[in-house]
Amino acid sequence: MFARPGANAIVQSRAHAGSSDAELVARVARGDTRAFEDLYRGYFPRLARFIERTTRRPELVEEILNDTMFVVSTGAHKYDGSSKVSTWIFAIAWRKSLKALRDIDVPVDADEGIEAVADDAEPRHEVMRAQLRRVLSEAVDALSPNHRAVIELTYFHEIGYHEIAQIMGCPVDTVKTRMFHARRRLKALLPERLEDIL
Repeated sequence: MFARPGANAIVQSRAHAGSSDAELVARVARGDTRAFEDLYRGYFPRLARFIERTTRRPELVEEILNDTMFVVSTGAHKYDGSSKVSTWIFAIAWRKSLKALRDIDVPVDADEGIEAVADDAEPRHEVMRAQLRRVLSEAVDALSPNHRAVIELTYFHEIGYHEIAQIMGCPVDTVKTRMFHARRRLKALLPERLEDIL
């Protein structure tokens, strides 16, 4: 449906004549396709990462992202400015991700592969780094989608609890509770797995 933007397109989009996200949404509501393209290119990398990390289903990322941006394009006139544009768009992506997860009943597979070792790197060090990345990824994979989303939005998108609550459609205290449980679960999972590497 929508084309994946190239690296140049993303850079050009961010450099676009100083249009704020709210201005772009207002222009999209008026039918401005260039504004939609700029908004799409600007949000593509962050949304793709968020969707992939929260669903753990890479094969669904493009479909969910396109569904999200379709809602943005057709519902831009509904954006009322009561939250940041990013909060509004991430909330749509979150709901679309949950719907996609409900529609499938196949368990999420952990990435078992170890990255290839570079020829010029010390093999043992590179293998340990690859194993550490795998262990961290598996620990995050073991969390529920709600807990993964809170971790992803907090640490990788630097979004505060109030905004996360808006995105996830829950009270701030629920976000804090989810973060508490996610951290506790990660602390329980990581030491035993790290011992196997070190």
